[in-house]
Amino acid sequence: MKVRAEKGSARLLGVQIVGGIGSAKRIDAAATALHAGFSLVDLLYLDLSYAPPFAGVWVPIVIASRLALKDM
Repeated sequence: MKVRAEKGSARLLGVQIVGGIGSAKRIDAAATALHAGFSLVDLLYLDLSYAPPFAGVWVPIVIASRLALKDM
């Protein structure tokens, strides 16, 4: 997963996701965030589904957003 944002405002500009099973759910979350005009900070506070056998606490879009914020 790769996340791109505008410098200064941290507004989400794009998300690139490559993967197998489960990628569609991540793409849906990214598309919704883009449509809503989310910033990287908004992504950090998303309340996404959590079920230990299927999805961990640290989902890829949150991890990617945190890393992108560090690069700004």
